[in-house]
Amino acid sequence: MTATPASPFLIPKPVGQMLGRLPAYPGSFLFVTGLNLALANKLTPDVTQMLAGKKLRLCVLDAHWTFDFEWRTSRFVACQNPGAADLTISASANDFVLLARRQEDPDTLFFNRRLAMEGDTELGLLVKNTIDAIELPVFNLAQLHPRHVLAQAREHFKSRLGSLKPR
Repeated sequence: MTATPASPFLIPKPVGQMLGRLPAYPGSFLFVTGLNLALANKLTPDVTQMLAGKKLRLCVLDAHWTFDFEWRTSRFVACQNPGAADLTISASANDFVLLARRQEDPDTLFFNRRLAMEGDTELGLLVKNTIDAIELPVFNLAQLHPRHVLAQAREHFKSRLGSLKPR
């Protein structure tokens, strides 16, 4: 008797529809903040030169979320892009988490039609190969626990306030 593979988790349709009603720009801003923390300082100059001015879009299909962003100067910035993006990458929230945690290969998801890339093929390959080449720590959801986030914020502010001189 063979076990059937478990279906990937999808955000329930009513929840996704509700999330899809949220304004797009704040979500894009939060997304690029995380992207900059994870990737910005790991990108090589030749990669950033090729990314400069390119409109990128990440679509989380089951959440009905779209994040629009581009590379400017030395970081990713959120943008409001009503038109077509140079590159659009689409998948479910679960598949993006699997990719971030390096539990699933992008090629496997692509060939199983769970990940889609539309637009500039060369840019898509650049993004995929760059992410594959970067040694990222495995994405750990525990890092997003409020206790952990608040502890990091507290340490950050303590270090910033400690360097201030009284007037």
